[in-house]
Amino acid sequence: MKRKKYIPVITVAALALLCGFAMKEKDTESTSTAAITEASADLPLQRIKLPKGFSIKVYAEVEDARSMALSPSGTLFIGNKGEDKVYAVKDTDGDGVADKKWVLAKGLNMPNGVAFKDGDLYIAEVSKISKIKDVEKNLDNPKLEVVYDKYPTDAHHGWKYIAFGPDGKLYVPVGAPCNICEPKDPYASITRINADGTGMEVVQRGVRNTVGFTWHPTTKNIWFTDNGRDMLGDDVPPCELNTATKVGEHFGYPYCHGGTIKDPEFGDKRACSEFVKPAQNLGAHVAPLGLKFYTGKQFPAEYKNQIILAEHGSWNRSKKSGYKLSLVKVDANSKATSYTTFASGWLDEATQKSWGRPVDVLLLPDGSMLVSDDQAGVVYRISYK
Repeated sequence: MKRKKYIPVITVAALALLCGFAMKEKDTESTSTAAITEASADLPLQRIKLPKGFSIKVYAEVEDARSMALSPSGTLFIGNKGEDKVYAVKDTDGDGVADKKWVLAKGLNMPNGVAFKDGDLYIAEVSKISKIKDVEKNLDNPKLEVVYDKYPTDAHHGWKYIAFGPDGKLYVPVGAPCNICEPKDPYASITRINADGTGMEVVQRGVRNTVGFTWHPTTKNIWFTDNGRDMLGDDVPPCELNTATKVGEHFGYPYCHGGTIKDPEFGDKRACSEFVKPAQNLGAHVAPLGLKFYTGKQFPAEYKNQIILAEHGSWNRSKKSGYKLSLVKVDANSKATSYTTFASGWLDEATQKSWGRPVDVLLLPDGSMLVSDDQAGVVYRISYK
């Protein structure tokens, strides 16, 4: 008697289950790439002048690296201004250098600003704020959802730095849509919204274009940089470092610059005495951007609770200025007492050519400091021994 061949039967349910496993496995494949390649190998880091004991190296390669935000678990998020992407990088082996990089979003409109809160990544485009929920669980499959989309669409000073304040609200600047003009709210201001996009309000006015702010570690007052107006000459007006002690203060734009300089076009309308004076006048046209109070333990004690800020550098000055990191010392009464250079060397003074432009600063848990550079396309790590 001839035996019948046994042919196993796969049911539709079983087939679907198998396909499901295969699809799930494919969906979870990592989309990360190397965070450092040979692209940054020739950067002249030896030109960077730092105080004794400090060193600098490349932490990650990120095209047009701009504003940064860090998760508690160490994932670094970086926005773009000239490009259209948002990145994440991570040091997964703990050697002080990032080794993995993800593109979280692309095709965005100047996504300069990034902020992290409760597991979610917030991204600022020119006219809207979006977020990626549970971003670290979705680095390989991120999805954006709009939080707020009623900001002006002007590209002029339209890129945004964002950060969550001590009050849990997201602070969002709206730059002046011009070099010098008399715009109405919400232009030339700092606004804030709730994390869910509700409750938008203007909290500070007379701010031409801030692309960096932070909060004092003890007073919790906001401190912010402001880019001064153009076309008044090489040395006028100064850019500004400001601090606000309450909601509703006015910092002078467009009527008064640097606390004392009456604007030639709008200065007759309001007196400089009406406005909050800068905490510290900076160099003219240095384009100050990101800043942080140093609250780590790695740097010497003299840096504790002092400000390190990035000066992106001038574009409209006969002899270039900026292109460095500055140190602003603040006393126990929260008054700025000095303004000096912390790191320089991105600009060749002789040729007036730059190879790098610092943008933002951020502290790592070990007390070292990250600095983004949109010209060199990297994030640096500055440490002290």
